[in-house]
Amino acid sequence: MRVVSLLPSASEILCAVGGGHLLVGRSHECDHPESLASLPVLTGQRTTYESPAQIDAEVRAQLSTGQSLYTLDTDLLAELRPDLILTQDLCEVCSIDLNAVRAAAADIKKKTGHTPEVVSLDPHTIEAVFDDLLRVGESVGLADEAMRASVELRGRLHSAQDFVNPYTEGPVVGFMEWTDPIFVAGHWNVQLIERAGGRHPWNPTVAAEDAGAAAGPQMAYRSAGKSKTVTPIEFAAEGPEYLVIAPCGLDLNQTRAAAADLQKQDWFQSLPAVKNDNVAIVDGNQMFNRPGPRLVDAFEFLVGFLNDRPGVIPVGFPVDYMG
Repeated sequence: MRVVSLLPSASEILCAVGGGHLLVGRSHECDHPESLASLPVLTGQRTTYESPAQIDAEVRAQLSTGQSLYTLDTDLLAELRPDLILTQDLCEVCSIDLNAVRAAAADIKKKTGHTPEVVSLDPHTIEAVFDDLLRVGESVGLADEAMRASVELRGRLHSAQDFVNPYTEGPVVGFMEWTDPIFVAGHWNVQLIERAGGRHPWNPTVAAEDAGAAAGPQMAYRSAGKSKTVTPIEFAAEGPEYLVIAPCGLDLNQTRAAAADLQKQDWFQSLPAVKNDNVAIVDGNQMFNRPGPRLVDAFEFLVGFLNDRPGVIPVGFPVDYMG
């Protein structure tokens, strides 16, 4: 089977279930594991990062025109003759959109008579991410391997959660998925915060209908909405005792620069998390923003950070601490 992945998390999932050797093409953002570097690149981005405020304005302007933020090399895609294309329909800002991929697949059929299958991943919860391992595994004939990988990741998640005290009200945890404007955590990141013992009052999880409180083992029935903007006043009003700065799509060096800009602002200096040196600067692009296997690493980090259990944090986790 010949597989093209246009989504970093999908590439990581495919490799996690033992299908990395099937990849014949990737997106420009598929950079993990490092073995993917030699594959042909099929996508590019229309925006250029200079600062959080600048890229936010550029993205909004681009989206207002109805154009995608990304380019897709349809000629190269046709040359690669994929049997399967992995893509997403979760976020138009994060990757090439599903309609563009479907149109490209239809174009391949016209040109070659070959019809690739398009599998779109759209997880909103950590459980859905585990399910995506099974979906991808089944799509490439590696169902058993995918089941083993999913069970292993679930086991690590539950093992880390054993370090969380379920009988105390945890601290308020601020999580910035963008810094200017401020976007607070959404979807799976809120789940991870709450399961690690924290509270995220700006965008908390809500129990599914008829799920009761969805506490304890039933926490899988709680989910949060997508990331949303708040003002600095709204953010500071909740008095976050811990703060994670992990902007979507930025590497650790870019995140350090964004955090340095925040440090110049009075409202930021007033936060309890800043006063008590409980601020973590994380490579969100690698660890929190991709709904793939490394979300378990991100959860282990949160458990260690919020519960003073540094031994739980994975070795080499890309984090700096402010203060």
